[in-house]
Amino acid sequence: MTDNQKSIEKAFYSDGYKLGMKSAMSNNNKEVLFESVSEMYDAIDGLIDSLTVFAENNKQRIDCKKGCEWCCHQPVFALDYELEYLNEFIQNNFNEQVKSEIADRAEQKRQKLGLLTEADLLNAKSPCALLKNGACIAYKARPMACRIYLSGDVNSCLKFYHHPEDKSNYPALINLTLRCGQMMNEGFKAALKTNGRITKEFRIEEKILQAQN
Repeated sequence: MTDNQKSIEKAFYSDGYKLGMKSAMSNNNKEVLFESVSEMYDAIDGLIDSLTVFAENNKQRIDCKKGCEWCCHQPVFALDYELEYLNEFIQNNFNEQVKSEIADRAEQKRQKLGLLTEADLLNAKSPCALLKNGACIAYKARPMACRIYLSGDVNSCLKFYHHPEDKSNYPALINLTLRCGQMMNEGFKAALKTNGRITKEFRIEEKILQAQN
């Protein structure tokens, strides 16, 4: 890792911490928490937009685009405050029929993955509850893990989808976005901890189903 990348990662951690403190200082008021999460997502989306322009100008590829859904069949883990934000989006933007369909798909995935060992879970392939017609219907509120999963080679994603047991292959992910997104969430999480909030990680479908009950 270069000194420049370390500096960038440190900056994203710091920004995440500041946004998390904004929520912590409000005693985790829901509106302030969601506003802070939205600002965190805007910051990482800005980085991705800049990288996309840089890649295009240098004739490099970022193969992710609407309709490319190979990564949407993997188990996706996110922090509880992200999934609260996602559930709020679902609650406010879909009618009861759509919410029922989402819950049904979440239950199907929960049942399919629920009894798997940790090793088997990493290789499991089952569509996300929010995937419909090749696209995420809650795209604006998708968790950090989804935002930073950018591939430079769709063929590596296809191979991972069809042959996840092949240890010699893994999607050709762009490391900078992965690390910056992770560090931003780490900073946010650390700030919340100062006010006694210990964050936990869940699969998307688990929190969707909890919110429905």
